Amino acid sequence: MAPKKQVSKKKSSDIGQPQNPPETKEDFENELKLLAGQAKDDTWSRWATQQAAVYVKAAALLVLTAVYANVSALTLSPVYGQIAANRLHQYVVWAGLFIGWAGNLALRRVLPVKTITILPLIALQIPMLQFYLFAFSNLFGASASCIADVLDQADLDGLPSSIASSAPGLVSYILFQYFETSFFKQLVEQMGTSLMQTRMALELVLAATYSIMGRSQLLRYAVPATASLNSTLNANGWSLVDRWESNTGYISVLDSYANGYRVMRCDHSLLGGEWTKFGRNIVGEPVYSVFTQLEAIRLVQVPGKVPDSEARALNIGLGIGTTPSALISHGIDTTIVEIDPVVHKFAGKYFGLPPNHTAVIEDVVSWSQLNAPTLHEHYDYIVHDVFTGGAEPVDLFTDTFLQGLKHMLKPNGVIVINYAGDFTLPPLSIVINTIMDTFPSCRIFRENEPPSKDKVEESGHDFDNVMIFCLMTGDKITFREPVEADYLKSLSRRQFLVPRHEVPLSTFSARDEVGILRANETEKLAKWHDQSALRHWDVMRIVMPGEIWNQW
Repeated sequence: MAPKKQVSKKKSSDIGQPQNPPETKEDFENELKLLAGQAKDDTWSRWATQQAAVYVKAAALLVLTAVYANVSALTLSPVYGQIAANRLHQYVVWAGLFIGWAGNLALRRVLPVKTITILPLIALQIPMLQFYLFAFSNLFGASASCIADVLDQADLDGLPSSIASSAPGLVSYILFQYFETSFFKQLVEQMGTSLMQTRMALELVLAATYSIMGRSQLLRYAVPATASLNSTLNANGWSLVDRWESNTGYISVLDSYANGYRVMRCDHSLLGGEWTKFGRNIVGEPVYSVFTQLEAIRLVQVPGKVPDSEARALNIGLGIGTTPSALISHGIDTTIVEIDPVVHKFAGKYFGLPPNHTAVIEDVVSWSQLNAPTLHEHYDYIVHDVFTGGAEPVDLFTDTFLQGLKHMLKPNGVIVINYAGDFTLPPLSIVINTIMDTFPSCRIFRENEPPSKDKVEESGHDFDNVMIFCLMTGDKITFREPVEADYLKSLSRRQFLVPRHEVPLSTFSARDEVGILRANETEKLAKWHDQSALRHWDVMRIVMPGEIWNQW
C-alpha cells in the first residue's frame, strides 16, 4: 500500500522564499487559504498602524495648540495686563479653530504645500509679531487647519455621514479645551523655575516642536524674525536691571536713569518705585506716596499701645518693600507674607528690604487658615497691601478672610487695607462695605486729591489708591503728631507720612445697594474685573511711557 502524502505546512520564515508548486488540488487550496489569511492579517495590521499614527499626530497637535494658547496669553500679559490679555481669549480661540477647520478646504486649493509645513514658520514669527503689534496671535487657526489635514486620513467609513463629518471637529474642540485648562495651572505654577520655563523660551520650544512635526524648507524665512527681536530700552532713557518670570507674572526691575528712579513691575502693573538720585539713608525714598502713608498705622492712637521694640506686625503683600522696610527699621518684629518668591528676592536685592524679618512665601489664605490657632490676638499691626486694580485676589477681600485678620489682631490692634479702585465703579463700594461690616471703627483716605467733577466726566474714571484704617474697638481713629524719628531721615515721609485726603462714607454706595463680599459670592467683585482692569491699564500708561511697557 502506497504511503499517504503529507500536506506541507509553511513556516513564517519560508514566506518570500522560492517554493515548490503544489502537487495536488488539496495542496493548492491550502496554499490559497494560507496566503489569503496572511494578506488579511497584513492589511488589518497596516490599517491599524496608520490610523493610530493619524490620531496620535492629531492629538499631539491639539496638545501643542492648547499649550501655545496659554503661553501666548501669558506673553501678552506684560503689555496688556493679565485680564486684558485673557478678556476675549476664548472667543478668539473659538473663532480661530472654526476658521482653521472650515477654511482647510480653501487653503488646499490656494497653497502649493500642506498647511502643516507652514505651521512652524508661523510659530517662529509669532514672537516678532507680538513684539511689534502685541495684538497678533492667530496661530490657533493654522493649527486647526493642520489638524483637519491630519484627520482627513482617519477612516470613518463605518460611521453615519452626519457623525463622520462633525465628529473630528467636535472631539478636537473638546480635547483642546481639556488640554488648555489642564496645562494652564501647571504652567503658571512652574513659570520661572528654570530658563526653559519662561514665556519666550516656551514659545521657541513650541515652535521647534512644530518644526519637527512639520518639516519645511520655509523655516529659513523665520531667521530674520527671531533676530529682529533684539532691541533696547536705552533709547528712551531706561535700562533693565534684572528680570525673571514667576507665578504671579513677568517681574522686572528697571532704572529710569534720565529721571533718577527705579521701579519693579509685574506684568502691566507697578509694584512700587524708589528714587535713586537722592541716595539712601535709613530707608529709600519711595516714588509713590501711598506706601509711605500706610506707615501711618504706627501713628494711630490706641490705649495700652506698646513701644515699637515690643510690637509685632503682619505685612500681606510685599511689592518693593517700602512699608515693611520702615516697620523693620523702627524695630517692629515684622512678618511678611508674599506669594511670589521673585518679588521677595528682588525687594531685598534691589530695594534694600532688611533681612531681619520673617518671610512666608506662600498663599496668605492657606497660611492664615493653617496658623489661625497660634496667631490669635498676635499682631499689633496688620498691613493688607496686595495688588488690586482689576485683578485683585478676590478671596483676600471677603468677609471670611477679613474676619480671620480680625482674629489675629490684638484687642487694641490696628489694620490698614490698601485698595486701588475706581470711585465710579461698584467694586470699591463693595470692598469698603465689607471692611466696615467687619471692623467697628474705620477712616478712609485716598492717596491723591480728588479730581474735579468735570475731569472725572471727561476721563470717564476716578482711579486712586484708597487706604482704610480700622480698629478692633468702636473708638474714633486719630493720628498722633509725628516726631523726628518717625521720618527715618526721609524727605518723602516728612511730606506724605500723615494721610490728608479723607473720603466721607457718603461717597460710596450704600450697603443695601451693592452688598458686601461674602466667600461664596466672589463673582460679585470678579464680574467687574474686565472694566476695572482696562481702566487700570490706562492709568499705568500715564505712569510710565507706553514704549517701556511694550519693550518688556
